[in-house]
Amino acid sequence: MSYLVVGISHRSADINVLERVALDPDAATKLALAVKHTPAVSESAVLATCNRTEVYATVDRFHAGMDEVTAILSDITGVPLLDLAEHLYVHFEEGAVAHLFQVSVGLDSMIVGESQILGQVKDTLRVGQDLETVGTELNAVLQHALRVGKRARTETGIDAAGRSVVSAGLDAVGGFQGRRALIVGAGSMASLAAQTLLNGGAASVTIANRNYDRAVALAERVGGTAVQLASVPEALAEADLVVSCTGARNVVLTEEMIRNATDGRPFGVLDVALPRDVAPEAARIPGVTLVTLADLAGTSGGSDDDIDAVRRIVSEETGSFEATRRAASVAPTVVALRAMATELVDSELARLERKLPGLDDTQRQEVARTIRRVVDKVLHTPTVRVKELAADPGGPTYADALRELFALDPATVDAVTAARNPEETSNTRANATGGDRA
Repeated sequence: MSYLVVGISHRSADINVLERVALDPDAATKLALAVKHTPAVSESAVLATCNRTEVYATVDRFHAGMDEVTAILSDITGVPLLDLAEHLYVHFEEGAVAHLFQVSVGLDSMIVGESQILGQVKDTLRVGQDLETVGTELNAVLQHALRVGKRARTETGIDAAGRSVVSAGLDAVGGFQGRRALIVGAGSMASLAAQTLLNGGAASVTIANRNYDRAVALAERVGGTAVQLASVPEALAEADLVVSCTGARNVVLTEEMIRNATDGRPFGVLDVALPRDVAPEAARIPGVTLVTLADLAGTSGGSDDDIDAVRRIVSEETGSFEATRRAASVAPTVVALRAMATELVDSELARLERKLPGLDDTQRQEVARTIRRVVDKVLHTPTVRVKELAADPGGPTYADALRELFALDPATVDAVTAARNPEETSNTRANATGGDRA
């Protein structure tokens, strides 16, 4: 099986296109399940954030897998395939691994180095495990991606400034210290915004949400005030800064609503929702500063030296992961070879027993030990060397040579591989669920 990534992000499309392919959790689940059940795909996971939608899959055929994934993505988002195709990017095998690692460390983020993405990758793994669309192969690469992300943040200052889409956006609207803030939404982005505002010195924070109970829960958690969504016009009039981050499919804050509430006074509007919550025409209102996701692309949270160091980490970790993967690919061949040797030894010992029935137990045991020792010594060097060579590029071809030289039954090798997978899947799942939350 080979790794495949099909995605669209702020790097390949503008916000108007991203709005059309944005996925809520239910749609992301539907996408992961649909992809998993296509003929060319064995595993799938979906990473859906405010600025990217990516499908990670393991496939047995590149073109068939790519065609199936793109067709399902078009169907679920409702965007015609011809419109979608020009904005999609595709990565395969080592390129797919390198891309995931770049995403996890924040190199591919709208705010370079932002730390939220690591938690989003972890959520992708958890959801895939819960849906049972993630198996051994995706578990391995997603687990490694989480370790790469943590390493980058430990060894470099890539996120030393603590930048996120929210913090960068709040800076862009003119800061927030001493300002009265209204947050529309109560999800993870709203929670981050509330914490950022209150920790940074906002005068007050009010939470409005369609589900009032969720607004109350967030307000109690951060020390803010909750209001009904219907009370937003009045809450806007009492604020001088609004952060909107709902999952609505249509505009939540209209131009008229903001114009009536601001009446020409200085007012900051940060729209970090996708699709957009705020009518773009609000930017024309006197005194209003409107900042959207499109305005934040390319902002960096680390120095050039930090970014270069993280790139080196990604390159090193990609090479390490691929070497481990190549080495692991020869293990079933080695096991099958030794199993064949054991069968041959057992067969020859049984033949010897029939030809020399007069041997006593001590003699039979010594003959058996001698034969097994000779076979082990003959097989030792080729099996050790094939494991060493397998870590190099092109290494798995040595396993192919071993199968040909010893005429190993491919079905035996496949049976060994299948027997290994359930335990490996269980172990990686345990590792994922037992770790710290990002």
